[in-house]
Amino acid sequence: MPSRNVIKIDLAGSYYHVYARGASKGDIFLEDADYTYFISLFKRYLSQKNCRSSAGVAYPNYKENLELLAYCLMKNHFHLYVYQKHEQAMSKFMRSVMTSYSRYFNIKYKRTGALFESRYKAVRTDTDEYLQHITRYIHLNPKYWKLYPYSSLNYYIDKAKAEWIRPDRILALFSDSQEYRHFLNDYEDHRDMLARIKYELADY
Repeated sequence: MPSRNVIKIDLAGSYYHVYARGASKGDIFLEDADYTYFISLFKRYLSQKNCRSSAGVAYPNYKENLELLAYCLMKNHFHLYVYQKHEQAMSKFMRSVMTSYSRYFNIKYKRTGALFESRYKAVRTDTDEYLQHITRYIHLNPKYWKLYPYSSLNYYIDKAKAEWIRPDRILALFSDSQEYRHFLNDYEDHRDMLARIKYELADY
């Protein structure tokens, strides 16, 4: 079972559903380029090859310590699903992503102050059942989820690939991507689990 709403235990070898929303529930993505920039941060911090800034400074790299399993970016919030290999890897990764994006957003839109409502929240999960259902919950967040461009769905049901997104741990629980597609469409089963997941995100 998951731990409700906060990181109670920071454990190596653990799965976490991570989520955050804009301050006062405000939008954190205003145009397509913002979503694209946020996704580029996954590449920056999780690629096999270390990335560098325009000044030649190497960015932190977390590829050996954390795997991004799934994501969905919505207008005023985001969901990630990660596998943390080593303690504190998730907190370091999230700090890098959220700080970099906040700086980008504030400079672009000439604003000041906190972009996000608070520090991200994370729920630890530890059963195969939750591994499956959390990814479905994430991928079904958008109303028109089949066509939504800012989630990891294409890495699950199509042939899209990128070194920084790692769906293999989840897809290994299914016979193939087609079975995962059917799983997404099983709305009756989804409704049964949805209430349980929403309870875990009750203050979200």
